[in-house]
Amino acid sequence: MTGGAWIVVAALFAGTVALKAVGPVTFGGRRLSPLAAGVIGLVAPALLAALVVYETFSADGPGVTVDARVAGLAAAAVAIAVRRSMVVVVVVAALTAAATRALLS
Repeated sequence: MTGGAWIVVAALFAGTVALKAVGPVTFGGRRLSPLAAGVIGLVAPALLAALVVYETFSADGPGVTVDARVAGLAAAAVAIAVRRSMVVVVVVAALTAAATRALLS
């Protein structure tokens, strides 16, 4: 990696540590309200979902790319809908994406 990339990694590390320290310093021994705890509990899944969608549909240039990743994501959604384990979901998504890439190549 280049020097600029390492600077970005270091800045993200410092920001993450600072954000994690803000909670205990700000609230000390006090408890969060149930509403605040619920909102905080939903931030990580929402961020993960946003990252998955961005990485699935992003292209090198402007616009949206529809390729084998979309088929893998759709297969994962179906596996989750039928309540399969996460291992099965990942395997189904990977196999679907690989098969789609093989068919399109």
